[in-house]
Amino acid sequence: MAVTLTPTITYKRLIAAGNNEIWYEDINMAAGEMVELTAANGDIDTSDQLQMFEAYQKVFIVNGSNLKVADFSNAKITTDNIGSHPPDKGNILTGGTSGAKMVVDFCTSLSGAAAIYGYRTTDATFTNGETVTGTDDDGNSISFTLNANETAPPHWYDWTPYGNDTNSYGSMPEKAYLGCLYRGRCVLSGNPNYPYQWYMSRQANPWDWLYTANDAQAPVAGGNSDAGKIGDIIRCLIPYKDDYLIFGCANSIWVLRGDPCEGGSIDEVDRTIGIFGSQSWCFDNVGSLYFWGTGGIYRLPVGFGPIEHISSLYMPKLVDDEAPDPSTHRVLMAYDRQRNGILICITKLSDGTNSNYWYDLKTGGFYPESYPTECGAYSLLYYDALDKDYRDLLVGCKDGYIRKFDESAKDDDSGPSDTAISSYATLSIIKLTEEDDKEGKITSLTFELAGGASGSDFSDTDGLSYEIHVGDDAETVLEKIRNGDTAFASGTLTGPGRTNRIRTRARGAYLGLKLYNSTASQTWAINRITGQVIKGGKIK
Repeated sequence: MAVTLTPTITYKRLIAAGNNEIWYEDINMAAGEMVELTAANGDIDTSDQLQMFEAYQKVFIVNGSNLKVADFSNAKITTDNIGSHPPDKGNILTGGTSGAKMVVDFCTSLSGAAAIYGYRTTDATFTNGETVTGTDDDGNSISFTLNANETAPPHWYDWTPYGNDTNSYGSMPEKAYLGCLYRGRCVLSGNPNYPYQWYMSRQANPWDWLYTANDAQAPVAGGNSDAGKIGDIIRCLIPYKDDYLIFGCANSIWVLRGDPCEGGSIDEVDRTIGIFGSQSWCFDNVGSLYFWGTGGIYRLPVGFGPIEHISSLYMPKLVDDEAPDPSTHRVLMAYDRQRNGILICITKLSDGTNSNYWYDLKTGGFYPESYPTECGAYSLLYYDALDKDYRDLLVGCKDGYIRKFDESAKDDDSGPSDTAISSYATLSIIKLTEEDDKEGKITSLTFELAGGASGSDFSDTDGLSYEIHVGDDAETVLEKIRNGDTAFASGTLTGPGRTNRIRTRARGAYLGLKLYNSTASQTWAINRITGQVIKGGKIK
């Protein structure tokens, strides 16, 4: 797996998974470098569905039957015999020789050989052969001998109940493909045997899944349905801070407000709209939720107003045209804070072929895009670095690289080479006559390309080509442009500034104008287009 990180990462850790490996960026590393968490090599299956979420300075891996932890905060000590009174979570352990102290977080076993993970509170470190002591929750004395020196993070281990003790700490689902953190609880779902079920750990304790406990922070499992019915298949978990958790299902949407063990409530948001998958949603800067649903792109306004079908007017057949299949495609959505819009990516997992859309929040318009197959998006993440110069939307690509959008680049990076960007814009179809069943005539066009000012800090535009299409109705004109039909007239414009008047005479009821450039290492921009049209014998 090749991993390249374009922006410098500062003060935060970035986690990436690819080719059955886990990589991370350390806050103490040189900018742009990533290091493999070697213990994870071959221990996850990136050909299967995989989700990761952050909690308690750890990354929890949800990968079917592979439930793992990448631990970046705890020290680790090991023993061949943990003794008759193993430590409980939160106990303080002290090294008899080193004087090192640790607050216990997790223990892999409560008998025999065990690894203990915890936060060390001293500069001194635990050493091989020393006796470690403490007191458990029942007042019993803890005592065991270390068989190795303490090891520093990061660590990689199985995510199990504390001590792997199902009698005292319950059981986790045999498989899970969905995970998140909500109100301090680790939430799992996506068990193929119980796809309508969700599971929550004890609050502030990822290792306790004993659902029979009866207190406000107790673990809890449940479903979303009317009384007496089996719930809908859960396809995504969408937490919004500690306010609420949305369950996006195959054909419905539910919301949990508050905590399920302390006055929380589950309510139906919509019974007819489902959400495509685990990553096909995002929040914008004001808290509105955007998602790929059963009929296209939807928005759930902040405050749970009526759901809006925002793609129905412009792309009513979006779902039919794209035809994404959850078994073969991944649909991703992310809010780009730099450019104030929503990026929507539909990628075929087998080969990286893709179809993408940019939804601009300023204009309310959808703009189709496609990327080289090497750049097919498998994941999206807005990386919120503390240094504003390095905040950007990162794209995890099919070829294993992490990329970002660069406004100064004129070609797409497609691995060993660059790919020319083919871009075009179709202007609004113009009606050439004021009366139905009549024709109008365009007699000239004048283009003003961007740039050309002396001493300007902005680059001049490269050239562009144009096509003029005419027809008896607007739909015919648009179809001609989409199908690549031979234009009524076409040409190429070069250089910035105002061009000479182009005296093209085109007759029809409607006119369409396409502008484009597919040349490597070129970009284009245009300020305005003016034209002379004869309608009903009058020049306008």
